Amino acid sequence: MSAAPLEYTAVLRATGAVHVSGPEKRVLVGVSTDSRTARDAEVFVALSGERFDGNEFARDAQRRGVGAVLLRGRPDDAAARALAAELRAASDGALSIAFVASPLEALADLAAMRRAAFDGPVIGITGSSGKTSTKETLATLLAEVLPVAKSPASFNNSIGVPRTILDADAAARALVLELGTNAPGEIEALCRIARPTDAIVTGIGRAHLAGLGSQAGIAREKGALPASLPGGGVCVLPADDPFRAELAARTAGRVLTFGESDGADVVATGVRLFEGGTEFSLRGPSIGDQRQVTVPLLGAHAARNVAAALALALGLGHDLETLLRGLPKLAPAHGRMERLLAGGVTILDDSYNANPDSVRAGLAVLAGLPARRRVVVLGDMHELGESSESLHREAGVAAAGVADYFITVGDLARPAGLAAREAGLAAHKLHSASDVAEAIAALEAELAPGDVVLIKASRAARLERIAAALLASRGA
Repeated sequence: MSAAPLEYTAVLRATGAVHVSGPEKRVLVGVSTDSRTARDAEVFVALSGERFDGNEFARDAQRRGVGAVLLRGRPDDAAARALAAELRAASDGALSIAFVASPLEALADLAAMRRAAFDGPVIGITGSSGKTSTKETLATLLAEVLPVAKSPASFNNSIGVPRTILDADAAARALVLELGTNAPGEIEALCRIARPTDAIVTGIGRAHLAGLGSQAGIAREKGALPASLPGGGVCVLPADDPFRAELAARTAGRVLTFGESDGADVVATGVRLFEGGTEFSLRGPSIGDQRQVTVPLLGAHAARNVAAALALALGLGHDLETLLRGLPKLAPAHGRMERLLAGGVTILDDSYNANPDSVRAGLAVLAGLPARRRVVVLGDMHELGESSESLHREAGVAAAGVADYFITVGDLARPAGLAAREAGLAAHKLHSASDVAEAIAALEAELAPGDVVLIKASRAARLERIAAALLASRGA
């Protein structure tokens, strides 16, 4: 299992890199952007960030045995020339060294080159919530019919998408890519690299408002994915989304829909939660006769993700019965409604990310499970712009309708607790924690066997530390 090899000369052509020294005729086994994990015979692309210079890590990459490096610089750049000379001497001339003006653009160029050689379906997935879970669901179902490569974790940005394409196993016959954004133009830029043939938009919700301004702005940005599809591609959209018509009008692809109500091509309805997963019915024109299915995932949103994935896979012409064999193999991604047991307490670790709509989905899961008491831990939701306080308050009101005990963590989340109190949740059932350590202490004092705890926040809040602490203290 490995990516297809790269000719160094092809790397130079694709990126416009200027060869400085070392062999020009060599085969590279892959691409690295992290010197800590660089391997023999890879090409190291020296990406830089706001707080680091990628060229400074080229020495580590050379010591790890990479075959080539793409340094940021020009032939008349004294600092770049000095570094190249140092690397040449350290490798006894065996390292192939080239300069590029922008290593990030070079990475995109390499991915575009690899994408041009791939002739299978390339499926882009975007949306305000559920991108990663839908990506995992689709990849699992498609794997029943053909070899699939997919974005690892949430590799959905200007580095992650190219890396996914470049790292895809040479045997893959379908590629499933997650495409994320928090500023205008990012989806369009990713689509220029990935050139998706098919797409799923999970929905237009209230996320990344700080960068995209409004739901209309989010719809415009996410709509760049449907707009990028060629004629004949499959474009899967949520039937009940108010922006569906706008998204459909932008695509040359064949539109299929998913949802909870009749009228969608794939309908997931009658959701019933139990401790080990979710049972629901599938029906609709793409499904045929109604059937009951069960998945080892929690929540109505899991049923929606299955419906979206099936709509896409069926639209590509794959057999329903074969696809359904993948349902028992589904598993939650880390930190995405992950059910954990800690000394009789059930933890719903949904801490990887959060926006107002995904918070409501998490609360619905909590409300649907049997529990002695239902405990909600809500951390800061980021990137909500001027609407941050009102949307946190909205989440607090929703939590008040479910929680027997409610903890907020962080300054942004504090208004959620105030709103919950105003909505009728008693003061002794509320705790406003300034940080994770205080939240853990409050939970340890409250929790008892039979309780179910929902942990929800944006990634930056790092509330996964709460789940880890509870597991450690309760001998899980």
